[in-house]
Amino acid sequence: MTNKPDIDPRETQEWLDALEAVLEHEGVERAHYLLEQLIDKARRSGAYLPYRANTAYLNTIPVQHQPHLPGDRAMERRIRSIVRWNAMAMVVQANRLSTELGGHIASFASVATLFDVGYNHFFRARSKDHGGDLVFIQGHSAPGIYARAFIEGRLSEEQLYHFRQEVEGQGLSSYPHPWLMPDFWQFPTVSMGLGPLMAIYQARFMRYLQDRGLVNTQDRKVWAFLGDGEMDEPESLGAISLAARERLDNLIFVVNCNLQRLDGPVRGNGKIIQELEAVFRGAGWNVIKVVWGSYWDPLLARDKQGLLLKRMEECVDGDYQTYKARGGRYTREHFFGKYPELADMVANMSDEDIWRLNRGGHDPVKIFAAYAAATAHRGQPTVILAKTVKGYGMGVAGEGMNITHSQKKMGEAALKAFRDRFNIPISDDQIAAAPFYKPPVDSPESRYLHERRAALGGYLPARCDEAPPLTIPGLEIFAPLLEGGGDKEMSTTMALVRLLTLILRDKTIGPLVVPIVPDEARTFGMEGLFRQLGIYSSVGQLYEPVDSDQLMYYREDKKGQILQEGINEAGAISSWIAAATAYANHGQAMIPFYVYYSMFGFQRVGDLIWAAGDMRARGFLIGGTAGRTTLAGEGLQHQDGHSHIVAATIPNCRAYDPAFAYELAVIVQDGLRRMYQDKESCFYYITTMNENYAQPAMPEGIVAGILQGMYRLRTGAEGATRVQLLGSGAILREALAAAELLERDFEVAADVWSVTSFNELRREGLDVERWNRLHPDEPPRASFVETQLADTAGPIIAASDYQRTYADQIRPFVPRRYCVLGTDGFGRSDLRRQLRRFFEVDRHYIVLTALKALADDGQVPISTVTAALDKYRIDPEKPNPATV
Repeated sequence: MTNKPDIDPRETQEWLDALEAVLEHEGVERAHYLLEQLIDKARRSGAYLPYRANTAYLNTIPVQHQPHLPGDRAMERRIRSIVRWNAMAMVVQANRLSTELGGHIASFASVATLFDVGYNHFFRARSKDHGGDLVFIQGHSAPGIYARAFIEGRLSEEQLYHFRQEVEGQGLSSYPHPWLMPDFWQFPTVSMGLGPLMAIYQARFMRYLQDRGLVNTQDRKVWAFLGDGEMDEPESLGAISLAARERLDNLIFVVNCNLQRLDGPVRGNGKIIQELEAVFRGAGWNVIKVVWGSYWDPLLARDKQGLLLKRMEECVDGDYQTYKARGGRYTREHFFGKYPELADMVANMSDEDIWRLNRGGHDPVKIFAAYAAATAHRGQPTVILAKTVKGYGMGVAGEGMNITHSQKKMGEAALKAFRDRFNIPISDDQIAAAPFYKPPVDSPESRYLHERRAALGGYLPARCDEAPPLTIPGLEIFAPLLEGGGDKEMSTTMALVRLLTLILRDKTIGPLVVPIVPDEARTFGMEGLFRQLGIYSSVGQLYEPVDSDQLMYYREDKKGQILQEGINEAGAISSWIAAATAYANHGQAMIPFYVYYSMFGFQRVGDLIWAAGDMRARGFLIGGTAGRTTLAGEGLQHQDGHSHIVAATIPNCRAYDPAFAYELAVIVQDGLRRMYQDKESCFYYITTMNENYAQPAMPEGIVAGILQGMYRLRTGAEGATRVQLLGSGAILREALAAAELLERDFEVAADVWSVTSFNELRREGLDVERWNRLHPDEPPRASFVETQLADTAGPIIAASDYQRTYADQIRPFVPRRYCVLGTDGFGRSDLRRQLRRFFEVDRHYIVLTALKALADDGQVPISTVTAALDKYRIDPEKPNPATV
């Protein structure tokens, strides 16, 4: 519509003059109110007024509304310059040692001022007076964070020299990794897109803690520093509507818009700042653009006809990248030179002056104004879109160029130019060594630096595990599950719900439990908790639920305990991460149970679960309706045959596949003790099934076996011919049935073992194997698997509801012939008995496999195997389920 001709310029000017008068005499807010009233009147009168989410390609905060930047600007620039130098030198030094180490100079070079203003004036550390802000650091900017910590005295020069060299000492991790630097980093952010997603749910969880009266999170902010290229990740923008809906004004995104991603422009043919402005504003965020630095202010003030703004909006990001890379003369000719009026505007400026026209993200005055506005804003989350130059200060070594992200080296000439540009006190005879520079302890720079952080409560980033240990009740709390259910059938998923109910009744730890479900509570039988605990809502319940006349109605509450995340596994795991790391971020241990379809856990959000491991998360992931044959009719996309295999790839994940309620109770109680009483940095993945069957009472003396991974559940009849059947989870009952068939039909005695965790057995076995390898002159140790099976006889058959790789993990530690059955291949819909027969893990296939193993050992004739094929109507030519 703005391209249509003006049919009455005089009338247009009258409206514009009226608006200018309102702005001048009554202010922006009054003008905004009048415009909104006009728009509302036009729409009510039937006019079609399309919404436009973009504002002009200018700074959101005009010059006249910029607050004064407190502090010593010259001093802050000196400190910022020293940090820049040390960040660059750290990467250069590492790559002189070996190019294998890598590293990045350009990202922090572009974002240095954004961080510096925050550190000097806004980022508050945890102190006795304040809970502290949470800062998600842009991952590739890690060298700059180390550089600042170095001049603060928190890191040594030796550590800087060992950037990315962690194996033999106090080296610094490549990116923010709390696992590797547990007292320093708070959040792992370099897996693109996870930082913004986790930040949103962290901010919401802080409100949850406040509303439930557990932790005072008032006046605390979550700052997330992101790259404009990172915003292409679906996770980066996937939850921004939730942040607006929840009115998370404790959340501030700072997007470093240096216009470049790893290979080239982010939006070479468009404008990433304008695109992101529309996306965030449309989602309901407060958007602050910091496009132009102060050197542009006089030119914009002279732009009475809007021609400079027109030129700014004509140019695409690819143009702006080229202007910065090719210098002032090129910019004069190609940017200002398009219109004679603009060329005249800069006629008295040198090429050097034009080159110095700065972007807003490098101007502390503009950044301070944006941060001050963001922290004062109420009712909405804020995103700050700051335009910068990638590789700022690198000069010919890569400033503003496509290659800049991968630049890890700088020659002597480039080092000198960098030093001169930022006035670093390093002499010419030292420059080739690219030494680190740290101001003396009593220097003005050091005093100022420490004064600013003292005023803000201390140093950041810093990770503190100050949460007191919890007193965990003994196993007796789960007595109803340990005693068995008699003839009453129950699934282990339902047993989990009962277990949660028992924990929630405990006055000490019950209030700290955070049940999390992604719109599947009714599937898991958890709807009974709705009324009991309430579903957390920041506004309570503003409607009467349709099922309010029922006992288990859908109850939302501002003090609700359940986090019901909708159909949103990524959001649910992000909430779980926020709760599972509350002990470090909020000084209060929380106990999250995230219950979900097991197929939609590690497979769907495995990157976030890996990040949780890095963050030393503590809590329970519950893979409900687990296994490839237990979910029956749901089919290929829902049936899980591999989550335990993926869980095995995370070093601090303790994964269990219990078959009975008492096993589940033992595992959860021990997990509570380890994570919350002993404060061990691990988390648990436990699978539960939706198949109903009788739950037996717990036998005596098996607790240690449950936790270590296996125990003997059934001792077979007397007999010389014997097999050992290992059953896991859903297939344990098939192994028990197979044992009866072996004894009844073939006079083969069968012992049955419940394997609660092949993963834990493998972990322990590998540890023993390593010890033996490193101690060749000492008596060898035996793995738990070996010790358990040492006094048994016959071949060993394992069967689970997962791919064969799961049970095959312990093969090196099994003392005799070992045969494994599993559910390799794609799932499909049918009855459970049909699926187990199809995947060849039912009782008949277990019997067949046991007999074939005995025949191979010469203990039964091969005709016995043939007889079993006939007896159980097993088709030898049946297609392989792993390939069909």
